[in-house]
Amino acid sequence: MIGTRLRELRTAQGLTLRALAEEIDVSPTLISQVERGVAEPSLKTLRSLATFFGTSVSTLFDDGEDLPGVHLSLPGERSRISSPSGHIQYERIAQGRGQLEVLIGVLGPGDTSSDEAWAHEAVECAYVLTGTLTVEVGRATHEVPVGAAISFDSNQPHRYLNRGSEQVRFILSATPPTP
Repeated sequence: MIGTRLRELRTAQGLTLRALAEEIDVSPTLISQVERGVAEPSLKTLRSLATFFGTSVSTLFDDGEDLPGVHLSLPGERSRISSPSGHIQYERIAQGRGQLEVLIGVLGPGDTSSDEAWAHEAVECAYVLTGTLTVEVGRATHEVPVGAAISFDSNQPHRYLNRGSEQVRFILSATPPTP
């Protein structure tokens, strides 16, 4: 669970809730709620935490409960990552131990993964489960239908969009995981 891992990282550095909150520009209440498992952090908050602790977002989820090399991902027990309203929702389906991130992405009609395209060091692959996913990579726009996949170098500015009238669900893999 992310709350347990966050508490471990915070206390290992001798930080109070308030001190960590100030460092990443969120409220101490949010940090407390995440640590207690009563709130899920946004994708922006996860990225801020990962950057602050000098690690990847996936490391924040590493709870060490599974046997080395084995991770069972069950519906209803997966960590969720959310963005502000009108943006993407992710469900973490694999524990990549800092090497691979596998997520289920959900975009409602008109939603986007971010307001602006952005780049980071990784390779991404998106496989569409429902709807048609629009993927902007560099200056090109790609319409990816159900059953199709798109892979690209994430060093190019990119983002995911749903320009249709139905929800889009897709599997997103990234290696290495995005900080």
